[in-house]
Amino acid sequence: MTRRPAIQLHLKTVLNRIQHFAGFIYREVRLLDQDSSLRIDIHLEAHAAMDGKCAQCLLAASGYDRLPERFWRFVPLWGIPTGFFYAPRRVNCAEHGIGVEHIPWSAGKRPVTITMMVFLARWARRLSWRETARAFQTSWEAVYRSVDWFVQWGLAHRKLEGIEAIGIDEIHWGKGLRSENFLTVIYQIDRHCRRLLWVGPRRTQASLRRGLAALGPEVVRGLRFVCSDMWQPYLQVIAAQAGHALHILDRFHITSHLNQAVDQVRRAECNRLRGRPQAAKLKHMRWTLLRRGSRVRGRAKQKLYGLLHTKLATARAWMLKETFQDFWRYRSLTWAATFLDVWCERALRSRLEPMRKIARMLRSHEELILNWFKAKGEISNGPVEGLNNKIRVVTRRSYGFRTYHAMEAALYHNLGRLPEPELTHRFC
Repeated sequence: MTRRPAIQLHLKTVLNRIQHFAGFIYREVRLLDQDSSLRIDIHLEAHAAMDGKCAQCLLAASGYDRLPERFWRFVPLWGIPTGFFYAPRRVNCAEHGIGVEHIPWSAGKRPVTITMMVFLARWARRLSWRETARAFQTSWEAVYRSVDWFVQWGLAHRKLEGIEAIGIDEIHWGKGLRSENFLTVIYQIDRHCRRLLWVGPRRTQASLRRGLAALGPEVVRGLRFVCSDMWQPYLQVIAAQAGHALHILDRFHITSHLNQAVDQVRRAECNRLRGRPQAAKLKHMRWTLLRRGSRVRGRAKQKLYGLLHTKLATARAWMLKETFQDFWRYRSLTWAATFLDVWCERALRSRLEPMRKIARMLRSHEELILNWFKAKGEISNGPVEGLNNKIRVVTRRSYGFRTYHAMEAALYHNLGRLPEPELTHRFC
């Protein structure tokens, strides 16, 4: 077996193969050893036979003069910090006048190459921004700027096509319950694609109107389903701007309201029975009462059955909550409406104010609730809650961004499913 002679491979050859820039050549590659630390310096120069391009119109323009040499951070090679060095030319464009030439590996005045920004942005999905900065020997600011550029590029190149179902919700962010501490989010929840479409500060009518305007009139006209909770400002905007779509109030939010009502009854009764023997029936029962009856097991189930045999108000509230689960099993819209009327009548006669409040709320939104059956299970708000959980993971992993812009960039970066720049290689 004969061996072929080994080909001598130079770093310039590798760079020209995977990181070639038309009109530029790699003049010199140096490996420097300074203070027991290695560094790779890559010096570029413009091709002598080619003119520079205007940074605005990308058309060839005659040379004017040359600026001092600049530095751009490149992807570390073998863990060694690597950088590009180049002295940009100024060109005289017939249309835009004198300006700095177009530099294909750079975006604006950032001291980081586009390849490095994409590299950091991709790793920032897997690690926190601080861990990414430490792993690749750069600053948190460099990671943040890379993610921000990555997101802005993706938003400029994404296509909003085939969107038939959206989910609208609010997410708490920051401390307190003021309007400034909430974000309005719009998701695409079609079966083939679930992603974040828009996020904005506050949970007001103006916020939602800005979000729908950002999607564009064509997207809004093409909607078939809209899922949301019962937040009144959202309901008014949806009715005005997307009234042609089937508006669905999903079971998750209704179940959440029922659980809150049962918990309010339990707490009020615990305070009323404090010091009496019956109070022992309610001790350590909070989470058991908030679960579905079919999911309660073991001793908790025995204790729950013991509570149901009493005449306590908490037992009656839990039975009302549990009975309402039968509502979602109907297939006929007529029978579902009949069940809802009977259940609301029973809740109004229960003398339990939290449950009566729920009954009044369900009756006021009866038409939107029954839309769940008109959709025939084709769409639900479950994906919205799943994406909300992912948002909480992002905020938890970020250890609290101090600015809204950083939070917005992180959410689009992780949940937007944005297009990415095409490079000749990728690292993760």
